[in-house]
Amino acid sequence: MKKRLYPFPALISGLFSAQILASIHVYLSNTSLFHTLYTLKDAGYLTIPNRQIMQNLNDFSPAFCGGVFFSLSLGAGLSVFTLITVQLWDCLFKRSRMIFILISALLTCLIAEVNISGFLPIATSYFIVIPAVVFITALKWIPVRTGKNDLLKEIIRIAPVIMLTLLWTTQMDRNMFQDVRDNLLLSNSAGLMINDFYYKYTLYPAQVIKSQEQKTLKTCCLKNIRDKRLADLLETKLTEFDYLNLPENNAVDMKIDKVGNTLIFKKRRAELKVELRDFLSNPGGVLKKFSFKCDRYRFFRKFTFVSFLVGFPVILYIICYGIFFFILSLFWGPGSSEALSSVLCFLIGVGLFIPVYQGRKEGVKNLNDLAVTNNLEVILESRRWQERVAGLKIIEQKRMDPAAFRAYRGMLQSPYIQERCRLVTTILNSRRPETYEDLINFLDDPSPNVSCMAFYVLGLKGDKRAVYEILKRIKTSDHWYKQWYAYRALKALGWRQTGSE
Repeated sequence: MKKRLYPFPALISGLFSAQILASIHVYLSNTSLFHTLYTLKDAGYLTIPNRQIMQNLNDFSPAFCGGVFFSLSLGAGLSVFTLITVQLWDCLFKRSRMIFILISALLTCLIAEVNISGFLPIATSYFIVIPAVVFITALKWIPVRTGKNDLLKEIIRIAPVIMLTLLWTTQMDRNMFQDVRDNLLLSNSAGLMINDFYYKYTLYPAQVIKSQEQKTLKTCCLKNIRDKRLADLLETKLTEFDYLNLPENNAVDMKIDKVGNTLIFKKRRAELKVELRDFLSNPGGVLKKFSFKCDRYRFFRKFTFVSFLVGFPVILYIICYGIFFFILSLFWGPGSSEALSSVLCFLIGVGLFIPVYQGRKEGVKNLNDLAVTNNLEVILESRRWQERVAGLKIIEQKRMDPAAFRAYRGMLQSPYIQERCRLVTTILNSRRPETYEDLINFLDDPSPNVSCMAFYVLGLKGDKRAVYEILKRIKTSDHWYKQWYAYRALKALGWRQTGSE
């Protein structure tokens, strides 16, 4: 049992360590955000998130739930990487001291890269604590190597993981996550729980690692600009990019000084000098450049994303394997339990792959089928939601008006989130007055997928009547993700902060 399940406790200990660190990381970010939002609210600005979310930022529950995203991405990646390293060091290199020193040197380089733009204590702790915990736990549980074929056995053991990775790689493109969402998460109750959890808590950890440019609201201080007219002009320009002026605040995201005709943008040690005329002619470009200079989480974000793509599926496989093996070993011998556990995990991976593959294949087939395109009325009245969604994709691609089809009214009340979400995107092509009211109604859809898409489409349509409706929902919503999309829609409609909302 111990010989075959040793990866299980090593990975669990890594995830547990990651969850502790991530919860602390997100909690500190939440409390910092709370103080910033409180200051902005007192200055009269509209805050995102609003008061309902603000009052929860000092609670530990959002930090813990938000920390799950780091645990299942960065934590999973570091745990799997460390476990594989231990296995190779033990099996292939016979625990060579020289190789251990080399591994330590590589980890040191990784830590140095994390801190290359400035010291990040908690971010650094992930790369120290998690590998150390997994390494120690794995060495405690790893079996003594007795045969010449130990490496071959390990390769056979991970062969299903390799095959599943190759299988899923065939679907890798920019639409993969959307197709996984539509065909796996939104089609069952367990998937819906995961989907809703994502929409409810993902912005908490995202706030930790966003660059300055990516944040919804930024703060700046112009008190060192003595020329009142210039200060007002700069404030107007900065407000367009959501840099909100706070006259007295030492913790702002950006301070601006002026020496001669040169503006000096400062944040901690980062500094950017720009000629005044250059800023006024291209404020967006200058602010983007400054955001890059003071972005300390660039490498951390990339590593987290890669860890999610690689580490999370692998750790999910190993955990499922451990559960299956433990149960099966109660009835069969270790060899049979091991083989059957691998087969079951592989079949689950294939089973999850099939609906995604079929959904994408069906959509591509319909998009390329001229006969189907000419028979959209029948497709939109199909009993299968997959076919109706494929029809809506055709309407969206060809920029047709969905309200021109007799199935449109019925689809507004569809019980399928995928269908309502796709229908909302097609309304962008409609110029019929009644579709505006349909979009407004979708703002209150119970699914955040649909309501967020409705905010997005309203922003693109450019109808300024929607500003009132969007503002009303921002102030009353208890969902940060919806507020985020709503605010982006406001900006797309030309609305700007004035400090008197």
